[in-house]
Amino acid sequence: MSTRPTRRAVLATGLAATASPLLSGCAMGGVGGGGRAPEIDGKADDKGGKVSGKITVWSWDVAAKAMKRLAGDFEQRHPGTTVDVVDIGYDNAYDKITIGLRGGTGLADVLTVEGTHMPRYIANFPAGFYDLMSLGGRYGGDFERAAWHTVTGPGGKLFALPWDIGPCALYYRTDHFRAAGVDPRSLLTWDDYVKAGIRIKKATGHKLIIQDPADKDAGIFPMLLQQQGQHYFKGGRVAVDTPAAVKALTLMKALGDEGLVAYERGWDGLVTGTKEGKAATTPTAAWWTGTLTSEMPELKGRFGVVPLPGFTADSIRTSNVGGSTLAVPAQSKNPRLAWAFIEFLLTRKDNQISMLKREGLFPAYLPALDDPHLSERQDYFDGQRTLDVFARLARNIPPVEYDKDDAKAADIMISAVTGVMLHGRDPRRALGSAAGQLARATGRKRAE
Repeated sequence: MSTRPTRRAVLATGLAATASPLLSGCAMGGVGGGGRAPEIDGKADDKGGKVSGKITVWSWDVAAKAMKRLAGDFEQRHPGTTVDVVDIGYDNAYDKITIGLRGGTGLADVLTVEGTHMPRYIANFPAGFYDLMSLGGRYGGDFERAAWHTVTGPGGKLFALPWDIGPCALYYRTDHFRAAGVDPRSLLTWDDYVKAGIRIKKATGHKLIIQDPADKDAGIFPMLLQQQGQHYFKGGRVAVDTPAAVKALTLMKALGDEGLVAYERGWDGLVTGTKEGKAATTPTAAWWTGTLTSEMPELKGRFGVVPLPGFTADSIRTSNVGGSTLAVPAQSKNPRLAWAFIEFLLTRKDNQISMLKREGLFPAYLPALDDPHLSERQDYFDGQRTLDVFARLARNIPPVEYDKDDAKAADIMISAVTGVMLHGRDPRRALGSAAGQLARATGRKRAE
């Protein structure tokens, strides 16, 4: 999920893939040290089952705000229940969750966990969460498949329900494209994108994309990988030097070599640079709309949205950045109520649309994407139906393999990307070196 500028900064730079040091290589102690994930007894659910008592929910920012707002509706539907939503803040959230899983105590009844983090928790704490398959498995076809992939584990277990996702598209400045005579609909491939950038720069002086020059940022590299159907590992093997990875980093280098990258530091640099028109496009997730409308109201009518360019004209034209899940830790004292609240929140179309309208949380729940609200014209985008663009793309997000060693991979890949973008290294050699380093660090074989 993307919930505020500092949070969005994490997502925009791709650092959401970097786990807390406590999780990276953790010792798998406590309740998650082994054994099987427990199941919730009974068949109580939000659609008629009897539940009672109190639960505590951990989340942060607008996600916590959304749950606090809807908790009252749930309590009215289920007299005798209390839902206490606690905003624990993002900065320390994963330290708190990891410590609680290790120690087997101290966690809330419902946890917000980002989709990229959930597979690592499943791997490191296989008995740390309730298996929700008997209660929630029937919803599998109702959730976006890449998000569903992040919450399932070995043996067909279901460890959480997906909440929101970050389908990606290309935001563009309509005035810059118009001045250069470039039709955004013509950007079918990334080659088209680079050629358009050269034309836009020549006509307007504006560059094409903003990237952080610091060695903390892999830029659009993870997004480009997922667009091609992979992340850092494939089948448990190191996959950072595959043909897909080489294509992604070669594209990024071409943007740099053509002088199309505006280097700005951090989230503030991205927002300020966009506001000042330093770049004509931002390839990113649907939550960027909230940043534009809140931070740059004066630019109303100057942005549009089209699908991402593809690596070929007929290939996938979206990816994903961000997204979250809700899970029930095995130490919950009231798992039946915890599940009922999750089900109420995430499997009701009206709640999902409410959270999209009020908090900007783009639903992973597919039935919500057919709601008329997503077909409405948006004044900020000069009447374009931008939510409809994202709704159509969301159904095509490629599932990828997230791994417990993604944090190690992210650190190594940031160094590789920085070497190429700022120091002129050859993409293929840089990725080959990174693959060898990651294989040694994890004791894994390299993908063939």
